Amino acid sequence: MFTPSTIDIDQVLAGMATDLRKEFATRQIAAPLMVGIYTGGAWVAEQLRAALGLEEPLGTLDISFYRDDFTRVGINPQVKPSNLPVNIDERHVVLVDDVLNTGRTIRAALNEIFDYGRPASIMLAVLVERGGRELPIQADVVGLHAELTRLQHLKLHGPSPLRLELVEPPQKG
Repeated sequence: MFTPSTIDIDQVLAGMATDLRKEFATRQIAAPLMVGIYTGGAWVAEQLRAALGLEEPLGTLDISFYRDDFTRVGINPQVKPSNLPVNIDERHVVLVDDVLNTGRTIRAALNEIFDYGRPASIMLAVLVERGGRELPIQADVVGLHAELTRLQHLKLHGPSPLRLELVEPPQKG
């Protein structure tokens, strides 16, 4: 059983930073642009950006208007502005999210990124990868793998310190 309370997130982030450095070396990427998806992905991205010593400011995306379920569930009441601080044309982008589940959040983020320009490449880094993929999306760098039931969810609390919570479905009484 996945127990988030026993996880040292700082250690997981350090491992992700090491894996990203290896990916950068393999792909010959010198100055990637780190972009985090609000809110948890932005928190993770900021910590990875600092660990990697990247100098450019963090880019952030709020994919609320790009979601494919927006007509069913409505707009998030706390929509934040997206911010890509530099031109992304021909840039190598590292897209960061907290939990990869169905892949729909990542699809929405990719759509938004391409509205800003045409990057040279996009790598995906996620703190936690879990089952339940509905789209053919996989991460290049993964901090943790979690086996959860369809009704269980993970919630990242932060920004400092970062803490994962396992959210169980309500018990029927």
